[in-house]
Amino acid sequence: MNLRNHVAIAVAFFTLIAAGAGLYQPLFGQGPDAAKGGKGGGGKGGFGKGAPPAPLPAVPTAVALPTLSEKITGPGAMFDTGKAHWTNRGPEAYKYVVEEYFVNGTANGKPYKTRLAFRRPADNKKFSGLAMTESMHFSGNAHGFGYNSIYIMTSGHIAAEIVISSLNLFTDFNKERYGSLQATPDQGNEILAQVGSLIRSPQGPLKGLTVRKEILWGTSASSAVLAAYLPAHMVYRTPEMKNVYDGFLATSTGGNLRNVDVPIIQVPTQNEYRNPATMTTRADSDTPGEQYRMYEWAGMGHLDSRFDVRLGGACANPLSAIPLEALMSTSLDYLFKWIDKGQAPPKAPRIETSGTTMVFDDNGNPKGGLRSAYLDVPLYKYTAQTPAAPGKTGDAPLLCSLANYVTPIPADKLKAMYKNKKGYVKKFDARLKEIEKSGWALPVYHDLVVQDAKNAMAF
Repeated sequence: MNLRNHVAIAVAFFTLIAAGAGLYQPLFGQGPDAAKGGKGGGGKGGFGKGAPPAPLPAVPTAVALPTLSEKITGPGAMFDTGKAHWTNRGPEAYKYVVEEYFVNGTANGKPYKTRLAFRRPADNKKFSGLAMTESMHFSGNAHGFGYNSIYIMTSGHIAAEIVISSLNLFTDFNKERYGSLQATPDQGNEILAQVGSLIRSPQGPLKGLTVRKEILWGTSASSAVLAAYLPAHMVYRTPEMKNVYDGFLATSTGGNLRNVDVPIIQVPTQNEYRNPATMTTRADSDTPGEQYRMYEWAGMGHLDSRFDVRLGGACANPLSAIPLEALMSTSLDYLFKWIDKGQAPPKAPRIETSGTTMVFDDNGNPKGGLRSAYLDVPLYKYTAQTPAAPGKTGDAPLLCSLANYVTPIPADKLKAMYKNKKGYVKKFDARLKEIEKSGWALPVYHDLVVQDAKNAMAF
């Protein structure tokens, strides 16, 4: 089954569970940023033909802790969902280890067995006490880790990944290792609650360590999983009758998320706020039970086309190389400070619109919103949705529609703006420092981002 069919099944599945929760919004923008490699559809661990969501308890209820296996070391290779990162900036470079466990439990009255992956400091003393947990994107990617990896690893945070769908990706990759995994869509919310509780528990993989706070992260299709979980958050509790998750961060998604009793940050992309049907209108709030921030980054793509090797040569136009990680990680940092230290994050300007249409500057880039040096000291116009290259079929049209493409600013205009390469790099670096000082860029990315300016071929 090709990616387009896999996406169609996934969208139908996540729409079903969200609708069953009374929550459905146009959460997908132009569709989830799926990766090639899964068959989808029926079969053990696949999406099947859909199932009604499991009924929720009428009152807050403690979930049963599932059973954790010993660390899985074989047979054969582990399915790697965290490949997207800067060259030589993977877990080994930051003395992080990647661990895999199996989890057995009962959800919606049926047994399940799924995978829990951990990316954590090799030295337990380096652990910050904060955990970012994500539902693996149905395409087989740990985007939460990929879009925040350097920030996570330089901060000592843990990135946990729970699998509730696409188990067939694992069995197709290594049946001997993963052939016993099983879960169905109607078990998803309860699995997220049970395994999220296990992560915080002394019976979990972090024995001897204390998880002070845990958040649930999502992007695109996994943001739809997050949205569908929000009603469950209001009733599922740890065995100690505490919240399973202390906050939620939904990225690459539009629509309006429901209120819950913990903070939410939402990060739509240019694909969402270019479309009136997927624009987010919810207002920022500090009111208990309505704590919310929405951060719109001008020029941000739905898909991180910088590190997505599938896009090489697939699209008709040159693609954006803005690293989503250097932008999105600020939201994760603010959410952790909000839930851990009680520091309410700043409110941000929204993208400027005229009616339901974005307003653009002289270079054709969106006005307003959160800014990056890529947009404020630009070499390009950034536009959402490029067609596929001539002759490219299969997955290419969908993937290209999720990527931002670039149009070079004319050379004579660049010369007037910056004079030369040295002038451009100087302005870029100065603007980046201003953004860092204002709190909208993390200094840990400074040298990597400035290196982009130094490597620019526009001069």
